[in-house]
Amino acid sequence: MKFIVAVIQPYKVDEVKEALNEAGVTGITVTDVRGCGRQKGHTEVYRGAEYVIDFLPKVKMEMAVRDELADKVIEAVISSASTGQIGDGKIFILPLERIVRVRTGEDDDA
Repeated sequence: MKFIVAVIQPYKVDEVKEALNEAGVTGITVTDVRGCGRQKGHTEVYRGAEYVIDFLPKVKMEMAVRDELADKVIEAVISSASTGQIGDGKIFILPLERIVRVRTGEDDDA
């Protein structure tokens, strides 16, 4: 199994969620996060004072999928989240050793 973490633009969440549902993903964890990278941030003026915004808002989507579904999920995220601009995000793919359902104690994808 694979643990896939996608960090994307906040306004793309609904599009990506729909694409993941179509790809067969049944569970997603979504977290509002902030980060910096090549996008660098920007400055804003509030009540006459200038502020540097270094950390920009992003959304982190996490999901555990079977190995055979991983490539389809990655393609779904890329096709639905991409705008062609800096700041579209990143996808991290990690091996997943074990999953245990808390309610029943079932292992992995049972």
